[in-house]
Amino acid sequence: QVQLVESGGGLVQAGGSLRLSCAASGRAFRNYAMGWFRQAPGKEREFVAAISWSGGSTFYADSAKGRFTISRDNAENTVYLQMSSLRPEDTAVYCCAASGANTAAMIQRESWYDYWGQGTQVTVSS
Repeated sequence: QVQLVESGGGLVQAGGSLRLSCAASGRAFRNYAMGWFRQAPGKEREFVAAISWSGGSTFYADSAKGRFTISRDNAENTVYLQMSSLRPEDTAVYCCAASGANTAAMIQRESWYDYWGQGTQVTVSS
């Protein structure tokens, strides 16, 4: 089992920045690829970003490219999502997740994730 707890969400004005954190406990964090997903009211959950177990590879949804950066600290069992140039359409509950999969295609797909956090709300005002 892997337990995931997100933090860092909040209310920010458009154009602002936030850094989300996801602290992991339980089984070896370094064995898992990690991803961030988000779900806006009335919409399906969608992929935002993912990072390989080593941190050597990162992947982003088109909506996140150039604005968001995913990173991880395996010594601290934490994954981060640095978000900048935020837009009102980024408003959503952001969840981190852990995946035992190890290919680029897999870790960009929700179905390959085994463990999920409860999420943290991000609200971007216009």
